[in-house]
Amino acid sequence: MRQEHDALGELSVPATAYYGIHSLRAAHNFPFSGQQIHPEFIRSFAQVKHACAQTNMELGYISKVCGEAIATACMEIESGHFHNEIIVNPFQGGAGTSTNMNLNEVIANRANEILGGKRGEYMMIHPIHHVNMHQSTNDTYPTALKITALNLLMKLETHVSKLQETLQQQEINFCDIVKVGRTELTDAVPMTLGMTFGAFAEAVARDRWRIFKSRERLKKVNLGGTAIGTGLGAPREFILKATDTLKHIVGLPISRAENMVDATQNMDSFVEVSGLLKTYATNLMKISSDLRLLSSGPVTGIGEITLPPLQAGSSIMAGKINPVMPEAVTQTALRVMGNDQTITLAAALGQLELNHLLPLLAHTILESLTLLIGVTRGFAEKCIPGITANRERCQDNVEQSGALATVLVPALGYSRVERLLADAKSSKRTIREEAIIQGFASSEVMDKLLSPRRLCKLGFTFDEYCEVKNR
Repeated sequence: MRQEHDALGELSVPATAYYGIHSLRAAHNFPFSGQQIHPEFIRSFAQVKHACAQTNMELGYISKVCGEAIATACMEIESGHFHNEIIVNPFQGGAGTSTNMNLNEVIANRANEILGGKRGEYMMIHPIHHVNMHQSTNDTYPTALKITALNLLMKLETHVSKLQETLQQQEINFCDIVKVGRTELTDAVPMTLGMTFGAFAEAVARDRWRIFKSRERLKKVNLGGTAIGTGLGAPREFILKATDTLKHIVGLPISRAENMVDATQNMDSFVEVSGLLKTYATNLMKISSDLRLLSSGPVTGIGEITLPPLQAGSSIMAGKINPVMPEAVTQTALRVMGNDQTITLAAALGQLELNHLLPLLAHTILESLTLLIGVTRGFAEKCIPGITANRERCQDNVEQSGALATVLVPALGYSRVERLLADAKSSKRTIREEAIIQGFASSEVMDKLLSPRRLCKLGFTFDEYCEVKNR
């Protein structure tokens, strides 16, 4: 063990630890969730510290030796090293100060080590005096969060694009399969199975656009604003330069917020992004629910499609296969919806010049993004492409359903078709058979009215109307 000191006294820190007394106090104070800071957030935070060290070095506030050691330590964290040294809990008081101090200490100890010093001895590089120079938790933490969210949104957009493409491919694959449409879980009018997947694809396409546009909301950062956005405690040249340096390091089109007081205290941009994620989750939930219904049975349910078998469905019912991927998608969607409410309240409950609930907001929105990335990838790779159509079941359902009669309503009228349905039910014939027997339409005309090409057109033509009407 080694002994470290702060304003509250002395504490024993493991000799091999890169974290220090401030991190250890926070770990003792907030041992709540058993969860860890998101690895992408750690990486982004290290990039922020890297940019600040480089800026301070270039402006002459720290020596080149000191600045390069800090930058090297940051780059090691950026590449995935020392993440296990970030020991503070995501759920913490202090608006993220615990996380900031944890990064400061790990970077300082590693930089001291690079220069030949020992961990816990901050003579050459100090966590606050050097690593945290001209910074506050209140500008570095939200800046790192925005960078992390931007990177994850880009990943999510890539996977949403893939999901859209797989749905569009199934739209093409199923374009010639006629099925029964359903409203309020009852038979409606005929359509093609391709139309079903085409509607899914359109919804996801809108989500793809929303996710792309949502990145615009997070590109303004408050780095250099220090405690409340006024920049007090930082030199003007640092404030003007730090964000440009960070932009070069992260490779993202970020810029300094014009009003950093606003950017420090108001978190509505995250609420807006979360709302768009909730919208995407809503569509995912609708699609997954529809897939479960359409694949239900397969003997006693709708059974018009078959989902790819991913794993055994029961420990007692041999051969049972469950729709596990749509169920996982639904659970993820519910979590994202709940997270949106948490993010909304966390942003709304910020007070005066700072949002003290930012750690909760950060953890929650990063969880939503991570979950959506993972479940979208799984949906696009392991579920949608492997869906097959049960053509005979689709055709049989169309033939047996009274929904077929709706095709005849424009020509025969509602009342006559209603009687035709009653006759078909009484005779135990299909509506197609009854219409042919009663002379309303030939078999060829019925096939024409129910052809996939005909169903894909908007409305009916006058000639189609006459073919039935004139009989």
